[in-house]
Amino acid sequence: MVLRKLNFILMGLFTLTLVSCAGTMNPMKKEPVQMNRENKANKSLETMPKPSQKIDAAVYSFRDKTGQYKPSKNSISYSTAVTQGATSILIKAMSESGWFTPIERVGISNLLNERRIIQSTRKKNNDNTRLHPLLFAGVLMEGGIIGYSSNVITGGAGVRYLGMDLSGQFRKDQVTVYLRAVSTQTGEILKSVRTTKSVLSQKISAGVFRYVDANKLLETEAGITFNEPSIMAVTDAIDAAVQKLIMQGIGDGLWQPANKKSFQKYKVKYQQALKKEEQRHRDMYGLIHRSKLRSGFSFTTNFSYGSYIGGYSNETYNSGLMVQLEQSLTSNFSLKLNYQRSQIGSQQVFSKPVNNADLMLNAYLTPHLKLSPYLSLGGGVLAYDKQPKFTRRQFFATLSSEAGLDYRFSRWVGLRVGFNYRYLLNDGIDGVTVGRIHDQQWNILTGITIHP
Repeated sequence: MVLRKLNFILMGLFTLTLVSCAGTMNPMKKEPVQMNRENKANKSLETMPKPSQKIDAAVYSFRDKTGQYKPSKNSISYSTAVTQGATSILIKAMSESGWFTPIERVGISNLLNERRIIQSTRKKNNDNTRLHPLLFAGVLMEGGIIGYSSNVITGGAGVRYLGMDLSGQFRKDQVTVYLRAVSTQTGEILKSVRTTKSVLSQKISAGVFRYVDANKLLETEAGITFNEPSIMAVTDAIDAAVQKLIMQGIGDGLWQPANKKSFQKYKVKYQQALKKEEQRHRDMYGLIHRSKLRSGFSFTTNFSYGSYIGGYSNETYNSGLMVQLEQSLTSNFSLKLNYQRSQIGSQQVFSKPVNNADLMLNAYLTPHLKLSPYLSLGGGVLAYDKQPKFTRRQFFATLSSEAGLDYRFSRWVGLRVGFNYRYLLNDGIDGVTVGRIHDQQWNILTGITIHP
């Protein structure tokens, strides 16, 4: 009866959480117009020191050259994956940087036609005022959106218990932008830069499907999806490309800042951010590689839960504590020393505390990424505090193995989930020596890793 009430309370709290999550968007209300949604690259671009002289620059076309359409599971989609208005985004970024005087070339035919109308009207009215000549560009901005990769990385996780489920999924796309500055006098390509921006999509959903009585069914579901707008990702990439082009041009002496002292301060911050990004070292999938993430010495404190496999079929499940000391040997391999204090037993037969010590060679499959599967092999000993009366030994030699997932929030702290298995070379841990297969011990491990 108590368990049934507890289930009702748990389902009630879970349902209330789902309803509150579903109502966060206020669907019956309108959202106000957002005048300006700035990004980090845009703020950095706007704070750049001003030039000694603005550069007259023209953009004829900066368009989507990927030919990609939005991915769709159920039907053919004719909507493009990225914006077709990247030219306008580039012109805005050039203007906001303060380094360029953008010259209209996209609608040059409309501009020339309007000038002809003005001249014709003035001529009819005997107005001899001459139009100002059009500016000519010293630099042409060329390039475009040259790459859009869908589903570069996808994944998810979920759990279901007593008719209640919670799951999450994510997807990562990538957009790549190339930008180059071309001299109009010589046709020389002065500078060419590239930037890449990820586009993230995340989904979280939860639900309840449970019979609360013989003829009563409770069914509830809710979820929320976050899709990063591709237009904002393209804007970020273009803003960063313009900033990078200006900085590299100053370094090569193509153009000069008005105030060198203020530029040096800005350059220091820019190089620090660039150095920090280079230290992360992103691969072709956009994943950050940290060469020293699992180097040096670390220790892990684990909570263990498991049992043993022996001569009795009614083994008990017990919790314990394991401490692991680890020293890296190479980027992939490390040496690990384990000590575990737990308990083994069989219902109505025996129950004894045991100690385990293992020396293992550990291998990380992706040591430079935050999440890495790992595998450990080695040997050790299982020992009772003192020899029980039902066994002939106090110490039992073991072959040990361990496998799991290691996640590092930073170089200093991480989370580890794994499975530990030991095969005893000496049978009879429970006093029974029957058959060719010896006794075994297993544990599920969950722990916190500290890198001092």
